Amino acid sequence: MSERKIRFANRDLSGFIPEVKAEVNQYFTDRNLSKHANWRMIRNGIVVLLMTFGSYALIISGQFTVLQMWLLTFVMGVGAAGVGFGVAHDALHGAYSSNATVNKLLGFTFDMLGANGYMWKITHNVIHHTYTNIPGVDEDLAVSPLVRLSPEEPRYGFHRFQQFFAFPAYSLATINWLFAKDFQQFLKRDIGPYKDKRHPTSEWITLFVTKAIVVLYMIILPLWLFDITWWQFLIGFLTMHLTAGLILGVIFQLAHVVEGTEYLSPDDDGNMEHAWLIHEMLTTANFAHRNKVLQAYIGGLNYQIEHHLFPQVCSIHYPAVSRIVREVAERYDIPYNYHPTLGGAIGSHYRMLKSLGQPDPAPAAA
Repeated sequence: MSERKIRFANRDLSGFIPEVKAEVNQYFTDRNLSKHANWRMIRNGIVVLLMTFGSYALIISGQFTVLQMWLLTFVMGVGAAGVGFGVAHDALHGAYSSNATVNKLLGFTFDMLGANGYMWKITHNVIHHTYTNIPGVDEDLAVSPLVRLSPEEPRYGFHRFQQFFAFPAYSLATINWLFAKDFQQFLKRDIGPYKDKRHPTSEWITLFVTKAIVVLYMIILPLWLFDITWWQFLIGFLTMHLTAGLILGVIFQLAHVVEGTEYLSPDDDGNMEHAWLIHEMLTTANFAHRNKVLQAYIGGLNYQIEHHLFPQVCSIHYPAVSRIVREVAERYDIPYNYHPTLGGAIGSHYRMLKSLGQPDPAPAAA
């Protein structure tokens, strides 16, 4: 860990934490419900898996025109983002199933889309979920020097216009994962608060093997099978990845880099002001609770507050859990950051990008 170990407050003097935990646990106990995936979660997962790999199979079948295959790459990109949200994400958190083997196998869908599940669990599950919106530690605040997502990140002149180019930059997310980011993270000596991080040999092997498989089926096989020019292939390849990357990038930013959420740092001794669950309430936001189609597609990740409080509960349960969390939060006067619509949340993120790109920016207030 870092030389200055970050410590959250040991006690919640308000009483919010024990009460919200007790009421959420009671919800599952009273209804005799599993905290893992149900048939609706499985159904949604099958849909996005079919969109992704079904579209790929149709393309590889060679029964379609170049234009039709290009349209299928768009469907594949939409499906790939859905797999990341509604299958791999829960599986990598150990929330999809009570069976660790099932979670591990489903987690490999992430690797089969070009990202590395092992590194995601380090940077997202451990670092981001523990040190949410803590500048200099939360890896999600330093995705690229092109985009300034924290008031403590270096500011360059071009950041003045980042509200315009950030969204296109997000679309490069899955291409970056496939060809660069995971390799860079594996080669880093320090990752977030971890110093001189060493990775098991088996994970290095998995990294190279899965990347090779993705390159084989996404690049080599289509070029070998079809009589198409390199630029026609490149258009399809980029369509799939830019579509998936844009959707993934935007949805995950709406959880923390929006108006109302806070950037909180430790004191000189590494002590945080709040207990961890309170910290998560202050740094996380929800959006679009009434949008059922969006909720099904992104696996309930418009309920990011509940996800950060209960990451090992399957996201299919978050709509019900959110009612409990919000009621208890209001009872104890704890902020519950929420944007009623997807468009409103995206607009709020745009304004935050604009604010953070200005000289000496201050994040917009709620």
